[in-house]
Amino acid sequence: MIYFYNTLTKKKQIFKPVKDKQVGLYTCGPTVYSYAHIGNLRTYIFEDILKRVLLYQGYEVKHVMNITDVGHLTSNADTGEDKIEKAAKKSKKSAFEIAEFYTKSFFADCKKLNILVPDIVAKATDHIEEDIKLIKSLEKNNFTYQTSDGIYFDTSKLKDYGKLTGMNFKKLNKTLKAGARIELSPEKKNITDFSLWKFSPKNAKRQMEWESPWGIGFPGWHIECSVINLKYLGKAFKGNQFLPKKAQTIDIHAGGTDLIPIHHTNEIAQVEAVTNKKFVNFWLHGEFLVLKDARMGKSEGNAILIKNIEESGFSPLSFRYLVLNSHYRTSLEFSAKALENAQESLNNIYNFILDCLIDEKKIRKQRRTVLPLSEVKKEFEKSINDDLNTPRALAAFWKLIKGYYQIRNNPKKVNEIMPKKVYQIALSFDKVLGLGLDKIKLVIPPKKIKELAKKREQLRGAREWEKSDKIRKIIEKSGFLLEDTKKGTIIKPKL
Repeated sequence: MIYFYNTLTKKKQIFKPVKDKQVGLYTCGPTVYSYAHIGNLRTYIFEDILKRVLLYQGYEVKHVMNITDVGHLTSNADTGEDKIEKAAKKSKKSAFEIAEFYTKSFFADCKKLNILVPDIVAKATDHIEEDIKLIKSLEKNNFTYQTSDGIYFDTSKLKDYGKLTGMNFKKLNKTLKAGARIELSPEKKNITDFSLWKFSPKNAKRQMEWESPWGIGFPGWHIECSVINLKYLGKAFKGNQFLPKKAQTIDIHAGGTDLIPIHHTNEIAQVEAVTNKKFVNFWLHGEFLVLKDARMGKSEGNAILIKNIEESGFSPLSFRYLVLNSHYRTSLEFSAKALENAQESLNNIYNFILDCLIDEKKIRKQRRTVLPLSEVKKEFEKSINDDLNTPRALAAFWKLIKGYYQIRNNPKKVNEIMPKKVYQIALSFDKVLGLGLDKIKLVIPPKKIKELAKKREQLRGAREWEKSDKIRKIIEKSGFLLEDTKKGTIIKPKL
């Protein structure tokens, strides 16, 4: 059984999909006006672990993610410029060019972090017709009203608006006012009301705008996710028809914790107002990555990118390892020292995989292993099934590694480690962890390197340390490392 903490119910629950062994998973994608920073990417790593755990446990997962390439304004109050149009003006490029460039950049970063590609990636700009149909359906159900700048959703008409936050309509409105998170427009009936369709400014032409029954404009930020959910997972769109009564409840919707009070709350409102059905069964949210108690963000001017990590000499997967060391529902403080420690741990894991491959070639007579493999596997699976507890899962993995070396370094028990079996279990764990262990291959050193290593050993035996060290450096420049053990020198490929 898998347990997830459900933001909607505020407790851990046994996960049961709507259809046996089939999971519909929706994750909120990036707003593509700038590079994704590592705070953003922490959320995508958490969602990747979620997907990998479901796949590991034999579920068939249909993963859908949106790309916000229109409609996300600079203010949560539905005011300000469109983030992508603003970036386009600044760079003197078209809005479509900006969106395309940062979409490609986002997926390039995801690839470096070994994040699995969604089954369906849906751009907001490809779903304008569907947006209009959903808004018309909301209009028909009397959930909308018009102001001078657009069509708005009247949140007071939905009896359980705000349930994802744990607050009712009145309390949520009061909280948002007190926190000054949103300024109330004179034309908005309630502070929580949000735009469904924004009219283009009369004195300026937008690059991204479309005809609609209400006038030329563009969709609101929240409508796109509702539409994409309903189309690809909720099955409420059949060809050109919108059939809200046919909508199906979605299994899992995930994103960052900052999306709870506004974006995800408004997604629920739009869908349940027209379908009269539960929108999503399980809501999962990841916490922030912080810098010395400050939230990381583009507006704060403290964003760190994957390319910054690479330029500092670290592997992007060292950041993934760092993220795995913290539970997704706890904040993670980022520092250079923490990343350095993560890189060291990752290198040790890679060396362990190499040692398994070396030992498999080397150890011919193997007896049954004394390692508690089934116990370690059970600990690992129990951890990932307990609300994606990756820190505990890593602890189980390290138990396997330490146990392996304890036996390997004991001459009397060296034949009892069964490297192939241990290697296979490590790779099975990595189906969840995603550290790229399957890409580590044992490269056979060429004859020249073997001869140099042998000469170095002779020099070491003669205590000619300076000459032996020069040979070691030559070998390292050729892409190999030397490990001196009690049984002699082992040649490993440089990772």
